Amino acid sequence: MSANSRRHPPIQLLCLIILAHWLGMLPIWSQQGPRVTSPTAAPPNPYQYRKTVYPWRQNITATIFWIGEKPGGRNTTSNHQSSWDGEWERNYGGYDDPNPAARANYAPKAFRPGLNSFYVALPYNDCLNHRLHRPEASRVIPWFYRYSPSPGKSVCKGRWIQLYNGPKVCYAQWEDCGPWVTDDWRYVFKGQPPRSKNAGIDVSPAVRDYMGLKSGDRLHWRFVEFGSVPRGPWSWYGSNNPFVNPEADPDVAVIRKLRAYLEQKKIEELRRLQAPRSR
Repeated sequence: MSANSRRHPPIQLLCLIILAHWLGMLPIWSQQGPRVTSPTAAPPNPYQYRKTVYPWRQNITATIFWIGEKPGGRNTTSNHQSSWDGEWERNYGGYDDPNPAARANYAPKAFRPGLNSFYVALPYNDCLNHRLHRPEASRVIPWFYRYSPSPGKSVCKGRWIQLYNGPKVCYAQWEDCGPWVTDDWRYVFKGQPPRSKNAGIDVSPAVRDYMGLKSGDRLHWRFVEFGSVPRGPWSWYGSNNPFVNPEADPDVAVIRKLRAYLEQKKIEELRRLQAPRSR
């Protein structure tokens, strides 16, 4: 190394220092204290999934269900709770009355829903209980590893579904499990026929009204990324709805992790360039 280069820092380093100062990063990497090394593997990048196209489940028999529905007839389960929400009816704001005369703007007239009124049930629950996922969940759910969920935390609740029956295209969130069974992953994720011969999807009164459905009608459905969901009446209501509450989008937390990782990598690179070179 020449005497001149020892007296004057390389021009590349000066440029990096100026750039770091302009970006507001210099006060961070110049502070004294322990150096944190970022993980070698980057967190998943949710932007790369936003245009994912999932396959259709075609000609699936649909039935109508609603929050607050009591057991009766072929329905043996109360819908005061969902598979993932022990206070589903309370969080919704009350009884989701299916009577068309008691509804307006795809919601009950009696109150404004606290959750999205466009909801469906599919016959799979990714959790055995609040501490444990089903053994196949990490293997069959396409987006499971994107979120690295804690044990027993559902990655299916709130996922968006696109529905089509010819006249209408509709969107709704997956908020309960059924009809009839809750472990039919081969149908839900692998495209095999539903194990239940009676129905393969439950839809809410709002979905029914928007699409002009009745119980027993057939439709097509598929998963869809939130970034591909257009605005519509399914964007109007609910704290679980990312249109209303952006924090309800699970990708928000993943994006934060990715940004924190990239920021740490920048800091480490600047520290590496700042460190004295060995002679």
